[in-house]
Amino acid sequence: MENDDALAASDVSRPSEQFRIAEPYFNGVLPTDLIGPHELSTMRRSIADGKNPLRQLMDFVHSSYLGLDSHPAIVSGAIAAIQAQPSLNLSIAGKQQKFNLLRELEESLSGIFRARVLAFSSMMLVDLIAMSVLTSGQLTGGSKPVLVFDSFARLSLTCQKLMAHDTRVKTIVHNDIGALERLCRKNPAVAYVCDGVYWMGGYSPIQELRQLQERYGLFLYIDDAHGISTFGNQGEGYARSQFPHVLGDRTIITGSLANGFGASGGILMVGTADHEALFRQHSVHDPCSDPHNVAALGAALGSCKVHRSAELRQRQAQLAQRIDLFDRRIATAGKGNSLPIRTIIVGSEINASAIARGLFDSGFYTLVTFFPTVGKRAVGIRVCITAEHKEGDIEGLCDCFLEQFAERTGKPYPLR
Repeated sequence: MENDDALAASDVSRPSEQFRIAEPYFNGVLPTDLIGPHELSTMRRSIADGKNPLRQLMDFVHSSYLGLDSHPAIVSGAIAAIQAQPSLNLSIAGKQQKFNLLRELEESLSGIFRARVLAFSSMMLVDLIAMSVLTSGQLTGGSKPVLVFDSFARLSLTCQKLMAHDTRVKTIVHNDIGALERLCRKNPAVAYVCDGVYWMGGYSPIQELRQLQERYGLFLYIDDAHGISTFGNQGEGYARSQFPHVLGDRTIITGSLANGFGASGGILMVGTADHEALFRQHSVHDPCSDPHNVAALGAALGSCKVHRSAELRQRQAQLAQRIDLFDRRIATAGKGNSLPIRTIIVGSEINASAIARGLFDSGFYTLVTFFPTVGKRAVGIRVCITAEHKEGDIEGLCDCFLEQFAERTGKPYPLR
């Protein structure tokens, strides 16, 4: 119905309740050594078990989708920046060098993303600054918007709900365009917070969101942390590639310089000079709080060189081949899309944990997904596919999963 309360997918005013619901799954079901083991990177996607360094695991958890995190251009970029000014946190005398590096990085990123780009030391800092400006009404004609969150929005964005003290906040069911349109009809200013690519796989229907934007003036805040680099001729990301050359004055896109980009930090894309000036004004903060460090700036500049080269498209093509191979072996809800994230639905927390344990013991490091982090029907195994995985890595994972599923449930995995 059109009752606003019926649109809410969850109530984040009581976060302790969410943790209480989750506690038995994490404490009673999930083995502690499957939660972020203290692993050491070795080569490609292979990592060493922190408890047994001689044992190698094939990593299907970390999200360096193009394998750029160890790329020579990125590593050498970080080293060169440090050698030029041997300090991570520069003295007053070195601030000009850091400013020059930051300015060079933002100019390069602006060319890659075809937008006005501001770079920050972390995604959390991007969220804090952008959300404070958005909820103030300065981006929506002076009227404080109703802030609408997709129920699957990235956790750090969802946490901002608790900070929006004098802002009307709604949560809608994932990708429920009808519910969002009803809110647009009722309210003069609405801002929608969603992901371009979701961490569990899947994406936002951006073309439908743009139609609401044109019809009602909807403001879009799109986090594309998992879409950057894997989409677009220059790796501009899934969300940015869905817009024309000019981003406009009703859209913010944020993204990670980690994940696919292979470096560190976060970015904010805006479409107008006024918005850029506004965010630069609000981003002036205590340099002791969370400043850029020189190595991160140098690494990101190194990644920009890769993004402007033919190598990026070669890695994107290799990633697409690996995704297709996985899809030919195991059917998931994401089968056929070009996203590097797949969630294999298992059905129960106990089975998911047991299968993940079997995979782990066989040398495959995957992530178990639990309610309430995901919906009750989405409990399963999350897999991140990268360009660095070899065909044998994918085949081995699929073989092992199918064997573990049949052993645990007594039936073959359902192919849909």
